[in-house]
Amino acid sequence: MSSTTDIPSLGSLEFLPYIDAAGELPEILQSKIGIYAIFDKAHILQFVGYSRDIYLSLKQHLVRQPEYCDWVKATTIDRPNRTFLESVQSAWIAENGTMPIGNGEAHAAWLDPIATNYAMTIAESNSFADLDGTAQIKLLKQVARRVEDTILTKLQQRGVKTEIRFNPKLKEQGLLDLK
Repeated sequence: MSSTTDIPSLGSLEFLPYIDAAGELPEILQSKIGIYAIFDKAHILQFVGYSRDIYLSLKQHLVRQPEYCDWVKATTIDRPNRTFLESVQSAWIAENGTMPIGNGEAHAAWLDPIATNYAMTIAESNSFADLDGTAQIKLLKQVARRVEDTILTKLQQRGVKTEIRFNPKLKEQGLLDLK
C-alpha cells in the first residue's frame, strides 16, 4: 500500500503472475484502488493504467489483449486520487524509457470494447445493409458470439478459471465488453 506522496519505482515492485497456478487473476487486487503495469512473457511493459478496482481492469485487459497479459506489477492506495495516479503512471512510463504500446498506438485496443465487425464473413458484410433493424441486430449478436467463443477458447487454453461474462446488451451493437 502506498501513501499518496511516495511514488514507488516500477523496478522496485515484484512481478505477480497475471494468471496463477489455480487459473485465477491476482485476487489480492480485487476491489483495490491503484495503478498497475502489465507485462508480456518476456517482461516487456505493455500497458500502465490506474483503476478504482485493479482486478476488474486486469480482467478487461485480459479479454482484450490476452497475448500480452502475463505479468503484472501494482501498487494500491486507500482513496482515489487521480492526480497522484497520473503522476505514478507518467513516472513508470518515463522509467521504462519508451511508451508502452498499450499507452500509445494500441491505446484503444487496451481500453475500448471489442468491435466484432471485423469477424463478419464477406457474405455477412455484403448482406448487412440490406437487412432490417431486427435482422441486423441478430447478425451482430451472432458475430459477437463467434468472437466471444474465440476469446474464451484462448483463455481456456491459458488455464484461466476466473469467470468471464460479457455484457449481452453490447453484443446487439457488435461489441464485446465484460459485464
